[in-house]
Amino acid sequence: MNRPRVLPWVAWVAGIAALAIFGAGAWFFLYGPSSGASVTAAQDDMPRYRAGGLEIGIKTDPTTPHVGDNRLIVEVREPNGKPVSVDIDAYAEMPAMGAMPAMRAPADLEEIAPGRYEGLMDLSMRGEWPLTMRFNTPQGQPVRLQFDLATDRAEIPIAAGGTPIGGANMGARINDASAKGAMNTNAHNHGAMNAGAAAQGAINTRTSGMPRYRAGELEIAVDIDPATAQVGDNKIMIEVRDSEGQPVQDVDIDAYATMPAMGAMPAMRAPADLEKVGPGRYEGSMDLAMRGEWPLTVEIKDVQRGDKRLQFDLATDRKGLAIAAGATPVGAAAMPAGDANVITIDSRRRQLIGVETGEAAHRNLVKAIRAVGVVKLDERLLSQVTLKFDGYIGELKANYVGTEIKKNQVLFTVYNPELLAAQQDYLDTLKRRPNASAGNGLLRASRQRLALWDMSARDIKALEERGTPQDYVAIHAPRSGTLIERNIADGSAARKGQTLLTIADLSRVWIEADVFEADLELVRVGMTATVIMPYMPGRTYPATVEYVYPYLEGKSRTARIRLTLDNAAGAFKPDMYAEVSLQAELGNVLSVPEEAIIVAGASRVVFVDLGGGRLKPVRIKAGRNAQGFVEVLEGLSPGDSVVTSGNFLIAAETRLKTGIEQW
Repeated sequence: MNRPRVLPWVAWVAGIAALAIFGAGAWFFLYGPSSGASVTAAQDDMPRYRAGGLEIGIKTDPTTPHVGDNRLIVEVREPNGKPVSVDIDAYAEMPAMGAMPAMRAPADLEEIAPGRYEGLMDLSMRGEWPLTMRFNTPQGQPVRLQFDLATDRAEIPIAAGGTPIGGANMGARINDASAKGAMNTNAHNHGAMNAGAAAQGAINTRTSGMPRYRAGELEIAVDIDPATAQVGDNKIMIEVRDSEGQPVQDVDIDAYATMPAMGAMPAMRAPADLEKVGPGRYEGSMDLAMRGEWPLTVEIKDVQRGDKRLQFDLATDRKGLAIAAGATPVGAAAMPAGDANVITIDSRRRQLIGVETGEAAHRNLVKAIRAVGVVKLDERLLSQVTLKFDGYIGELKANYVGTEIKKNQVLFTVYNPELLAAQQDYLDTLKRRPNASAGNGLLRASRQRLALWDMSARDIKALEERGTPQDYVAIHAPRSGTLIERNIADGSAARKGQTLLTIADLSRVWIEADVFEADLELVRVGMTATVIMPYMPGRTYPATVEYVYPYLEGKSRTARIRLTLDNAAGAFKPDMYAEVSLQAELGNVLSVPEEAIIVAGASRVVFVDLGGGRLKPVRIKAGRNAQGFVEVLEGLSPGDSVVTSGNFLIAAETRLKTGIEQW
């Protein structure tokens, strides 16, 4: 049987059409509306997390962050897959290390598609850059996630605030099993108590045996199992009640333990994946990776009663939890509302740290201002010798720089044909009018002409007595001093207006000193000062600020001041270096010892001793330093006791235990 022949190009067209139909069907099956948004999110190969009713995907480009710009990509969806538009505040922050302040790299996220946001983070150096993200949902319920991000590391594990999608159900089953176990135990102990009654009894903080603490309007119970924390998994139990003892339902709780960085080892975080197991009761597990101190933080977000942050001292191989900040044990004196950041250090630990205190008090402070100066010529005592005519130098008397000059001594002689003719004209006029008075117009004009050409009255008198003109006329010194510049020699030509000689009177000199811009406000004309010459140890010279120059040196950010010194003995030579000391009175100001101040970036922090082992970090506005004290403009009151020794060790602990803004 003969079969019809299919043309090759028809076979190719049929094959391409079949592939297109098959691909379209596969796409609809995988990504059609029935597939759900979670599949769409997974298509982007982004790790996803569930937090506050949202599904959030996050990744970076490149996958391994590097120094410089890194693109942060975020997707936000509802559980049903619908994209969500939210306000996102995201930033990576490298913690402070030694004298280096903390650095922040904000990510300016923009919504480029429904529910998808992208932005750049500039990581300025290698190291750990913990990433914080805050989502403001349309319902007004804030969501906060934290990730462990670092350069040269591809993974960005979540540290707090959410649970990875895919592992959340397993965690819920474990917690449900734990809750059921607790109910069965209660039923065994109490016999007739059913499972619901057991759960209700477990949340009664007054009978559960858990340590309880009061923070504002909340009463919070926190405990761990085992009672002595161990390396590995440790169970944490939290119960929250209001002031009337009723369970609080509408709160979000985040708990985590943090081991601080030590040397090259970065900080480690052990988040507690808390699950609600009953009214007001939450349970979770923390995995402590190694032995040591693991300060525990419990954050409670309560829209109605305000957010709370509790800090506990937790360590492996040490029994129980000790409240460090944020609350007071039930039965103790209530903590003031403004003392949420107070930490407690017992007397033994204070002694080990070496805590010492000082007092904030009003003191009369005088600030010492030191400046480096240079000896300069007093410009008011300078004279330059010039001629009003062209001429030729005859004999130069002042023939070397440094020679001492006396006023009216002959400096040099000069020849000029016009000056010679002027002498002859004066003699002719004097002969024609021998009886003319000195006030005669023609005679006076001839004499004035000679004077204007720098011929002295004594030389004119000698001309009259001699009766003949002089070829070389003497030029005299206008002042006494030292010859500091010479531009002529015997027989040289001298042009009109040329500076031939410069004479300086060094009996008085200037000191020009540079004062930093920050101290310029304290410098006044008329202030007394002390001048010290480095090469004259043990000797000081009194001086007075005579002038403050009205401009600033742009590069050095200094302003120049001028002082005058008597130099009759000739000890000060121009261009010598000098040290200038000024004393500026600040008045009676509130101040603390400068050892009490801790620099935290742009902030200045002190620890106020409240008594009973309680220390409160307080941000202050600092003024000027003087005599070992720092002026306090805001933040303290007279009589406050502040820590002056051991505060850096306390600061290291406070950074872990409190969430104060200045850190």
